[in-house]
This record gives sequence, C-alpha cells and structure tokens, in this order.
Amino acid sequence: MLCQNCNKNEATTHVRQTINGETREAYLCPECARQAMGQDFFDGGGWEFPDLFHSLFSFPAHPAHALKGERCPVCGSSFEDIVRSGLAGCAQCYELFYDRILPSVERVHGRASHVGRIPEQARREPTREQKISSLEEQLADAVREQEFEQAAKLRDEIKALREQA
Repeated sequence: MLCQNCNKNEATTHVRQTINGETREAYLCPECARQAMGQDFFDGGGWEFPDLFHSLFSFPAHPAHALKGERCPVCGSSFEDIVRSGLAGCAQCYELFYDRILPSVERVHGRASHVGRIPEQARREPTREQKISSLEEQLADAVREQEFEQAAKLRDEIKALREQA
C-alpha cells in the first residue's frame, strides 16, 4: 500500500485517531510518519504525536504554567516532563505532583486506589475449628506472657465455640 500522504513510498506506519467517536486512519511511509509527528496531519483534527500522552491530562499540550512549574528535588523532572514522556521520573514525583496526576489516574483507571481481586481463600470465613486453633495459640501466648486476664477471656471464647457444636 502506498503512503496516503505522499502517494510515492510504501506505507509502513498505521496511525489511528478517534475524537468524539469519529475515527480517522492513515497509512504513512517512514518519512511522512516522521514529519507528521510535529504537524497537523489530519486536516484540522488537532493531532500531534506528543499529544498521545498529553490527552490523558487535564490541560492543553504545551501550557505556559507547566513550563514554569516546580521541579522534583530528587530527579529534576517537571510536571511537563511527566506529561511529555508519560512516565514519572521517580517516586517523589508522585507525591510532588499528586494533585495534578490524580485526575488522570482516575480518568484512565476509573479510581485512584487499587481494589483488585481477593483470593478465594481470604474471602471465606474461617471455620469454627480454625477459630478455636487461632484462639488456642493466642491463649498460649497470653499465658507465656503472664497476661492472665487476657488468657481468661480467650479461654471463655474457646469454651463458647466448643459448646456451639
């Protein structure tokens, strides 16, 4: 397939852009792909390669305030550097730029905290025998530490669980 830009060279790069539900595609040769990274290829679509990461953040691609902003004291990255590369420079960057990174994380992932799967074994309630075994271990520790009031409470809990059978 020929490059859709110059119609001369073989296309080796496929570019796809979706804006407001409208998808545009182009097949480009290496030379036209390099040129398209810094110019508007889609006739007013506003697409630039660096905007791939910028679109995840809540401000335009090259805001003046980000260029003048603070830098991480550990790695020297600015928030603009993070937006441009899509990567934080170090762990301190997440703390320093937290308020600016958080909306993007929530937009991409739906939330800002991990709520992954809980292993099946961890979801189940412990059996009566498991509870008794755990309490017996705690009882032995309490006796060893001479915490007799705690030991008496544990003894009573164990007795109550055994009587439930």
